[in-house]
Amino acid sequence: MAGEDLDGTLVAMGPRLRAAREQHGATLAGTSRATGISPSTLSRIETGRRKPTLEVVLRLAKEYGISLDELAGTAPAPARRTTPLHSFGDDKAVLPLTRYVGGLHAHKHVLPAVEELPARPRQVSHEGYEWLCVLYGRLWLALGEQDLVLAAGDVTEFDTRILHGVANAGPGEPVEYLILFGPQGERLRPRTLPAPGRGAR
Repeated sequence: MAGEDLDGTLVAMGPRLRAAREQHGATLAGTSRATGISPSTLSRIETGRRKPTLEVVLRLAKEYGISLDELAGTAPAPARRTTPLHSFGDDKAVLPLTRYVGGLHAHKHVLPAVEELPARPRQVSHEGYEWLCVLYGRLWLALGEQDLVLAAGDVTEFDTRILHGVANAGPGEPVEYLILFGPQGERLRPRTLPAPGRGAR
C-alpha cells in the first residue's frame, strides 16, 4: 500500500472508530478504562488529529468486537450492495467522506427503516463540535433534555460535550443524514455574496 493510501486509511478509521464506539454503547472514559488508552488520545484519533498505531487499533477492535477489515474499509461488501457503506451492527452504516488529518471531517450515516418508534436514543458525549443535516427521512435527536425531530433539509449544530443520541423517527422508511465533525471550538463560517454595489469583505 502506498504511503498516501496508508495515511488515508488510517485517517478514515477515525469516524469508523467513533461509530463503532457509539454502537458499542461506550463513552470515551469507559473505553479508556477498558483499554488503557487515554480519553484525549481516543478523541484525537476519532477526530483525525492523530493516526492510530497498530496496537491501539487492535485494542479497540477487540473492545468493540469489530474486524480490522471493517475499520480499514476493506471488508468485502455483500453482493447486492454497490455503495461502499461500512456497517456497524444492524442499525447504522457510515460512509467517510474525508481522508485527511485534522480540521473538519464529514461522513454520511444511514439508519434503516423501523417498524415502530424506539425508546429514547442512547446518549453519549465527547470532545468536539458537530453539524448535522438530514437528507432523507425523519431523525430523532435527543440533545441533553431536548428531543428534536428533524426532517429532510433540517440542519442543526451542537457541542458534542452535551449528551446526544439519534434514532430513526419515521417508522417504515430509512433516514440518511450528513455529519460534519470538528475539533472543540471549531465553528462553521457562513459566507454570502456581497450586496450589489458593495465590495466583498
